[in-house]
This record gives sequence, structure tokens and C-alpha cells, in this order.
Amino acid sequence: MTSNNENRFDDFFENEQYVSLKNYLYNYLIRKRAVEKAMQKEKKELVLEIGSGISPVLTSWDRIVYSDLSASALRMLKQIHGKGQYVVADAMNLPFEADYFSHVIASEVLEHLEDDRKSLREIARVTKPEGVLIVTFPHRHFYFAHDDRFVHHYRRYEIAEMVSRLEEVGFYPVDVRKVLGPLEKLTMLPVTVCASALQQLNQKKGLKKTQTPPPDILISLFKWLNRLYAGPAWIDAMVMPRSLSTVLLIKARKKGCCQQ
Repeated sequence: MTSNNENRFDDFFENEQYVSLKNYLYNYLIRKRAVEKAMQKEKKELVLEIGSGISPVLTSWDRIVYSDLSASALRMLKQIHGKGQYVVADAMNLPFEADYFSHVIASEVLEHLEDDRKSLREIARVTKPEGVLIVTFPHRHFYFAHDDRFVHHYRRYEIAEMVSRLEEVGFYPVDVRKVLGPLEKLTMLPVTVCASALQQLNQKKGLKKTQTPPPDILISLFKWLNRLYAGPAWIDAMVMPRSLSTVLLIKARKKGCCQQ
């Protein structure tokens, strides 16, 4: 994460065994595939991924800097992934020189930040002229519900809002893609309600978080079910109109030095 708010899903993924589970969540797999596809034809220069946590969405490149506010998350990511560089950084105050990166990725980041415009100004500052920004974000105000509050979303976006924010800092969209559809909302809403109820029950009983790894059979079942569910969730995103998408991807290019 890239703000002082912790992602409460991390409560369930505090060691390497649990990290392997988090990185098999169906919605993460779909989002990761969407970002990788958007980057396929890009020249392999230096990339910054903001708010990677323990679940980066671009893992196919070697010239990449993963950044996050959590040093422990980056240590764990380095142990698991290894490639690239790792920098503890606040998305609203990036510790990099101007025009440093050819590409920046901010996947499910901006909605967690109190001042998303400040973060976008920082992203624009560190991106080279003609550089590319790929951002994924929760779409449509009317979808805001318990699952958003559970993971500390400040907001969801209408597409016109996101485009306006990007244009304010000098980016112009070149592509918009659907990532997840209403099935994702119908899935995650009851999941987070149950998770929240379980957390509250454990707190009342005074139970401490367990670090005991899950049995191998449960790990295999979790991975298999999420891989299987990723299929219909992806189909749902593709067949539903963009107006019903719950997550969108925008690929935007920074204006060059001579562009207005």
C-alpha cells in the first residue's frame, strides 16, 4: 500500500505461505494479465510500479523498480520475486528525479490515497516526456459499498473523472480497457462482509492472529478454485458494457516537450 491506511486483506497474508494465496486471487490474476498485455508492445525501458506491496502486476520485466510504503512488504516481495529494485516510497512524495522513468504503473493505488491529485502530479514529474502511465481503478460511484470500505477506498471513479485527472497533469489517454465486471462486485461484497464479521468475532473472543500456515490441500484447493473462477470473471468483464465495469484500465501517454 502507499498510504497510512493498511489494506486489511494483508491481515490474512502475513507470511510466505499466505502470500502465495493472495497472489492467486482471481481478481489479481485478471488485473495482472490486463497490465502485462497493455505492456506487451512497449519498449523495455525503466519501469516504476507504485504500491506493489507483495503483489506486483508486472513481473515479466527485469528493468523495474517496485515501490511501496511498507518496507516489510517489499522485503517479502524481494525474497519471493527477486528481480528488479525495491524502494520504500510514498506515492504522494516519490523520491525520484524528474523524467526518470519511461513507464509508470499504478494499479489499484489512487483510490487508497487521500490526495490522489498530488500523487498524479508526482507520477507526471517522474515520467519522461512521451512516457506511458498505466492505471487501473475501481469504476462507478454507485458501486461503492462495504468491500470498498473494507480495503480503505476513499473513492471510486467515473471514467470522465479519471481522464480529467490525467489530463490535468499532462497525460492523454490512448487506450481504455475493461478489466472486471459486476460479477467481481457480487463476489467480493459477501466475501468482505464475512471477513469483517469473522474479524469482529475474533476480537470479541480475544483471539490473536494466527501465523500457522494452512494445510497444503487447502492451498492447492484455493489456487485451483481461483484459477477456475478467473475464467467466468474475465468473460463477465468482456461481455458486459463498459458502463457496468467495476475495474477499468487506462493507458495514457505524457505529452512531449513541444505539445500543449
